[in-house]
Amino acid sequence: MDLLSLVAVIPQDAAGSGGFDINALVEYFNQGGPWMWPPLVCLILGLAIAIERIITLNLADVNTRKFILQVKSALDSGGVAAAEEVCASTRGPVASVFQAGLLRADESIEAVEKAIISYGSIEMSFLERGLVWLSLFISLAPMFGFMGTVVGMVLAFDAIEQAGDISPSLVAGGIKVALLTTVFGLIVAVILQVFYNYAVSKIDRLVAEMEEASLELIDALIMIRQGRQVGGGSSAA
Repeated sequence: MDLLSLVAVIPQDAAGSGGFDINALVEYFNQGGPWMWPPLVCLILGLAIAIERIITLNLADVNTRKFILQVKSALDSGGVAAAEEVCASTRGPVASVFQAGLLRADESIEAVEKAIISYGSIEMSFLERGLVWLSLFISLAPMFGFMGTVVGMVLAFDAIEQAGDISPSLVAGGIKVALLTTVFGLIVAVILQVFYNYAVSKIDRLVAEMEEASLELIDALIMIRQGRQVGGGSSAA
């Protein structure tokens, strides 16, 4: 069963308007032969990974400035324990990194920094999970397309050799079918590249927010410790 028969149940008016004809696209797909399927598999798997990453990254994106103010307010009013509760009730990598640093708040500032850096690396790996496969599909799709074109060109020249005559229709038809796989592979790569770049830009912004927020947390803890030292010194005097 070819792809044309799979979508034969689609109504004709569902093909769209403005010159877009899904049946014509399916016909081109079938003309491309079996080498059209590997790029299609890359497209399906790549879109699945891209959609999952976009949903995950959007869920991880919070109002960082508002969250920092909430943590600072909790530190001032209820101490480290209250700030940890704010972090535990907030989703996203920034809150997780904050919580990891606050768990070391009773130790030195260096310990807090190490905890933030270590957990920040873990959160970054979670954010980038699956992108290596998306990048792989972006590379494989045009390669499969080129391979299908080369195989199609070989078959076209074999047909010319067997015919014993260079017919323009025979040559043009064979080359057209061969080039369809390249076109489809490039289209798949372009689509997946757009999603990949969006995910990477989202991750870069989240990482930048984590770094900036971590610096503010460390500064807040330093100020609290200095306030305690000043208060302890004045009371001792």
